Amino acid sequence: MARTIEVQPISGALGAEIVGVDLAGELSNEAFDAVHRAFLDHHVIFFRDQNNLTPEKHKAFGRRFGTLNVHPYVKGMDGHPEILEIIKEPEEKTNFGGGWHTDMSFLEEPALGSILHAIEVPPCGGDTLWANQHMAYDALSDGLKQTLGGLTAIHSAKGEYGPKGQSAHNRQSMDTTMAPDAPEFEHPVVRTHPETGRKGLYVNPAFTMHFKGWTRRESRPLLNYLFEHCRQEQFTCRFRWEAGSVAFWDNRSTWHFALNDYQGHRRHMRRVTVNGDRPF
Repeated sequence: MARTIEVQPISGALGAEIVGVDLAGELSNEAFDAVHRAFLDHHVIFFRDQNNLTPEKHKAFGRRFGTLNVHPYVKGMDGHPEILEIIKEPEEKTNFGGGWHTDMSFLEEPALGSILHAIEVPPCGGDTLWANQHMAYDALSDGLKQTLGGLTAIHSAKGEYGPKGQSAHNRQSMDTTMAPDAPEFEHPVVRTHPETGRKGLYVNPAFTMHFKGWTRRESRPLLNYLFEHCRQEQFTCRFRWEAGSVAFWDNRSTWHFALNDYQGHRRHMRRVTVNGDRPF
């Protein structure tokens, strides 16, 4: 089966479409290894025409990579707590994931990756962008790399899922819990990928609060610089969804951004998140 798998890059920075894989079927070890290699090489991989991917099969594919996360602040799908039903109805103004971020960096052991399956998409709009954080790190000066290598950042969900956060408002379709007292966890600003050994930046606008030992005011100028740097166009790719499409991205090496440009149309996605380990 692996001999029939094609890996087609979609940009110079990251992202590849995988042809010849049915995620609803039984992946041989050889085929799984080919998919896993593409995942590590390209940081986000895409599959088209996966209309037969049931919730059970969706979870089964995710479990090939690790245990599955149950989101602490968003209620999962009925009967499948590991699956988030990400729905935006035509009348809703705010979308889920509508800003640059890395999934679940607010946990002590953040997510390895996320697997998103498109059930219903608008006729146009609703694309997702990803940014390669290895490339963002590599593009920094040696002096700034040295400075950042000694820093730790504080991550928490209390901003995004607090009373004023984007993830806690204006989405009647998702059962979200506000978390003004969410815990804080420390992660290195420069993370080493546990499988490839590559270094990458590990801060994001949604969940990184400040640097350890720095005030928020002191942290803001440098964080803002990094946030602007990390989302530069040359580090990104963009994917146009179709019903049945699947994206699987590495949260250890990417940011992503769900565009909110389809007002008046419904968008329905299902997400499984694979648990990861503590950054180092």
